[in-house]
Amino acid sequence: MNTKNLLTTFSIAVVGALIGVITYSKITEPRTRLIEVPVNVDSVARYANMPAFAQGGVPDLTFPAEKSVHAVVHVMTKGKSNARQFDSGNPLFDFFFGPRGGFQQQEPQPVMGSGSGVILTKDGFIVTNNHVIDKADEIEVTLNDRRQFKAVKVGADPSTDIALLKIEASDLPFLTYGNSDAIRVGEWVLAVGNPFNLNSTVTAGIVSAKSRNLQILGNQLGIESFIQTDAAVNPGNSGGALVNTQGELVGINTAIASRTGSFTGYSFAVPVSIVQKVVADLMEFGEVQRGLMGISIREMNSERAKELKIDRVRGVYVEAVAEDGGAQKAGIKPGDVILKINGDDVNTVPQLQERVSRHRPGDKLDVLVLRDGKTKPFAVTLRNMQGGTEMVQTSTKMSLLGATFEPLSDAEKQSLRLRNGIKVKSVSAGKFRDAGIREGYVITKANRVPINSEDDLKKVVDVVDEGLFLTGIYLNGRVAYYAINLQE
Repeated sequence: MNTKNLLTTFSIAVVGALIGVITYSKITEPRTRLIEVPVNVDSVARYANMPAFAQGGVPDLTFPAEKSVHAVVHVMTKGKSNARQFDSGNPLFDFFFGPRGGFQQQEPQPVMGSGSGVILTKDGFIVTNNHVIDKADEIEVTLNDRRQFKAVKVGADPSTDIALLKIEASDLPFLTYGNSDAIRVGEWVLAVGNPFNLNSTVTAGIVSAKSRNLQILGNQLGIESFIQTDAAVNPGNSGGALVNTQGELVGINTAIASRTGSFTGYSFAVPVSIVQKVVADLMEFGEVQRGLMGISIREMNSERAKELKIDRVRGVYVEAVAEDGGAQKAGIKPGDVILKINGDDVNTVPQLQERVSRHRPGDKLDVLVLRDGKTKPFAVTLRNMQGGTEMVQTSTKMSLLGATFEPLSDAEKQSLRLRNGIKVKSVSAGKFRDAGIREGYVITKANRVPINSEDDLKKVVDVVDEGLFLTGIYLNGRVAYYAINLQE
């Protein structure tokens, strides 16, 4: 009995203890012990000041700078300003009193200019901008080691603003071509040149954009697909080198976006993909072999894409097709959208122009076109300015003239009461400038042969042994005659 009471008492005690523990845990907060562990967390924010020590992400630009600075030259030019004519604009007045109108005609004044150039070969071929040497009678090149040479113009292409010079030298340092297609926005580049006559200046920046069209060449056939950078470029840098971090030439510095005439943040370079083709043509033919598709193109936009039921804005719109041109013969029609050239996407007019400019007349391009919602491939054979597929070579005698020509507009023909003639578009160093012929002169006859085109003038010049006699009129109505000795 005692044992039974003892077990009962023990059981009651155990149950009571459990109930007490459970009750206490329900009505009392447990005491938790917190342990703080220090953790290093990098802040997302940073001060805007530059660090005082080199960072791993900033490239070492000393190698491309040292490699390129010796291959960039200072180009200095000398020319003459056009004499002031003081024409009255009245042919009858000028007939009685002369074109000077009783005033003393000023003598042409010397004009000095300077820019930069890039040595391409060890025997002295140098590329620069056409606008650097366009008006020059004399060209002098100074190397980085201060040696000076007289330079001659091998050829020039106003459509791309590229010119080729030659100096008589050997074992020169030179730059090799890089790949301007491969450079990316954000990539580091160097601009090397002679701004404000400060020889061998190197500035650095990044590629800000590609395929920029600035509409600064003022030429219907102008090809603008500039590389935009924020490397500082100023007057005197024109014709200088844009190089990548391997020290390879990827562009020729050409222009700046500025309201002051000095650098304000953006500079532009002709990509080496264009430069290389132009230089090769000038070396081989004396002029650029321009291959034309025979189309008029426009940029695509959201409205045009919607009209054509295209899912997104892409490609280049074909507005018109030239009669008997390469595009028409291949089957391309107005309203088509060109998507690819030789497998490369083209989504802007500059991109398409740049891709086509790499080729010569007679070359075939694989063109992918979007028409009625379906893609169609075409093979387009490029043609020259005359509509043929053969290479065009400048007449040696024509090159002596130092002039470019363009057709007369219908309004000009009507104003001057002319049925034929070609207009002098520009005059550089050559026989025309020596004779006093100015821009805007309209040639109506050459050695008594009526002139309707540049080809007509070329035919006359090619058969002339010595003297070329020109009959023509300026746009202000003043009739003028010129005798030119074509002997070199």
